[in-house]
Amino acid sequence: MSDGSAEGIPCLWMRGGTSKGAVFLASDLPSDPQARDSLLLRIMGAPDARQIDGIGGADPLTSKAAVLSPASRPDADVDYLFLQIFVDQAIVTDAQGCGNILAAVGPAAIERGLVKAVDGTTPVRIHMLNTGEVSLAQVSTPGGRVTYDGDARIDGVPGTHAPVPLFFQNIEGSLSGALLPTGNSLDLIEGVECTLIDNGMPIVILRASDFGLSGEESRETLDADEGLKARLEAIRLKAGPMMNLGDVATKSVPKMTLVSAPKNGGTIGTRSFIPHRCHASIGVFAAVSVATACALDASVAAELACLPSDGHFLIEHPSGAADVLVQRAADGRIEGIGTLRTARKLMDGRVFPAPAASTD
Repeated sequence: MSDGSAEGIPCLWMRGGTSKGAVFLASDLPSDPQARDSLLLRIMGAPDARQIDGIGGADPLTSKAAVLSPASRPDADVDYLFLQIFVDQAIVTDAQGCGNILAAVGPAAIERGLVKAVDGTTPVRIHMLNTGEVSLAQVSTPGGRVTYDGDARIDGVPGTHAPVPLFFQNIEGSLSGALLPTGNSLDLIEGVECTLIDNGMPIVILRASDFGLSGEESRETLDADEGLKARLEAIRLKAGPMMNLGDVATKSVPKMTLVSAPKNGGTIGTRSFIPHRCHASIGVFAAVSVATACALDASVAAELACLPSDGHFLIEHPSGAADVLVQRAADGRIEGIGTLRTARKLMDGRVFPAPAASTD
């Protein structure tokens, strides 16, 4: 396979939730992971803080890729591999999933002919290769065609769009092997109390107040606080092995989430680092893990949370709040998780990566 710099590579550029990314068919990319990752770096224009020579947006939230292929298991309709392309480092990692880009997978799978649409709403069962679980997306397809127009609104995205409800089951311990990898609701790292949890995304939850913060700081203020980021990274590096993730120095997990009492009628306030920059909102799976922690006795989040009576957890973030529905069995066990996202096709065409010789 050529490096694609002359003829280009088929690419869908899509917003999923509060992220943007490039969507490819696996058949259009090299089968060798190293060659594939090199190609993605050149497509995104990384490593470069501006990503000026690629389609990346100079932000972790817009330097992402989804690779789709026919389903490899009978209970799914499509396989989805998420890849995070670091902005300023030559790193491409599959060490995590992405629930925001997941919202774009169902529509993209239909657009690319991997799933046949029906009139009305098309269910798409998505095999998330990063973690091995299957999620269900409901895609609006009036007349058997994907529509992105609708009345659904999510915080962090202007305007309204077609809703993409997402449903999850059995996502506990997605990468770490257990909901609480250490077996504890509370651990002490670097003298700071933390909750290490993984319900779809491994995250470390910490009180904002333990860092002298109110929890209402802007993303820009937190990103400029190098002392804070250094403390968080020191904790993250120690949390990695405790969460069965090994050395996480070059990994994008675990994420770091500062929590505080809710300020706007929600369940809890958050500022999430992914892992070295503050998220403009919060990732879908990070929100799920935070919601789960809110209901765990003795967790960092539990003491600050205002628990809902109807299972609808509003996870406040810098752009508003993320809605997470937690379904529980009679014994309190989590049976399922749901959330509402939107997606939109932004561009469909061919992307032209920089020639391999210019960066390799």
